[in-house]
Amino acid sequence: MKRIPLALVAVLGLVTTAGCTKKADNDEAAAAGKKPADVRIALIPGGAHPYFQPWKTTAATAKTDFTLGDVTFNETSGWDQTKQNDVVKSLAAQGYNAFGIFGVAPENINSTFEDLKRQGFPVASLASCPAGDVDKADFCLSTDVEQAAYKAAKAAIDAIGGSGTLAHLTGNKVDSNTQRRIAGVEKAVAETGGKVTIVQVVTDIDTDLQTAQKAVADLLAAKGSQISAIVNTAYNPAVAAAEGVAQTKLPIKVIAIDDDKTILDGIKDGSVAGTVLQNPVGQAMVGSYALMKLSGGCTMAQPGVEVDSGSFVVTKANVANYETDRQAKTDEIRKDFDSKYLVCQ
Repeated sequence: MKRIPLALVAVLGLVTTAGCTKKADNDEAAAAGKKPADVRIALIPGGAHPYFQPWKTTAATAKTDFTLGDVTFNETSGWDQTKQNDVVKSLAAQGYNAFGIFGVAPENINSTFEDLKRQGFPVASLASCPAGDVDKADFCLSTDVEQAAYKAAKAAIDAIGGSGTLAHLTGNKVDSNTQRRIAGVEKAVAETGGKVTIVQVVTDIDTDLQTAQKAVADLLAAKGSQISAIVNTAYNPAVAAAEGVAQTKLPIKVIAIDDDKTILDGIKDGSVAGTVLQNPVGQAMVGSYALMKLSGGCTMAQPGVEVDSGSFVVTKANVANYETDRQAKTDEIRKDFDSKYLVCQ
């Protein structure tokens, strides 16, 4: 999901004393800030989608671990920016005072961030960064989507022995994140020097699983015999591709994204070659932690910094223990916020 950004951005010009100096997560806030118990965080995706379900359970964990006043999860935006803005305003009126938001419209979400900042609320752009080079949120914590797609394509190329053809299934064509994913796949293919080619790129099929299933069925019927591997860089197409290839028994290697049960079961039984996992738990957990710190009086060393929440290639070789790597990345990012991204008195 996301402009999903971004290599971790090095923060320049910080003296060695910069960074959070608090020894405990729930220490009293800085002089003019809020105590954790006064911080009420709203985690707001663009709408209902399987990717964001871990945010819901993580909200409860963050509330307990950081002794926050509340952490709520609200997915009622319906993938409409105007409706999402209404949700944000409603939650602010209910007393929520820190916001982690996946913007429906990356090209317009900065205006929502600016409005919240004017009211004095700390804001995180989670799982997606605004389009362009400016982020009006305090920070963006998201997948580097181009890098994740590159990893997926490299895994597919390895699965077919370094030569053959790929189909790429992805999301909304006009979304800047989709264009980055396409660029990531193209980069990996270009590195083969012509040994691998792209048969077809199919966009606009992540609306729901039914849309993706129809698109996969049509693709396999028309070009199944021409495809060596399918690279998926959106959730619903990945599930549909895993199901479709298994049903048709075509000798196509499938590289998926995320960790739907269908995908993980397919990796275990060999029908799916691998998947590239993102880190929604880390986005919600570390995002909430950083929002708590900002509420307590800390500031960003570099406002609007983009931080990669990580992507992880999972195959049969590591499907049993991938969660260890993902948790380690989450722990690393949190430490980076303390040591590099946050400045606390």
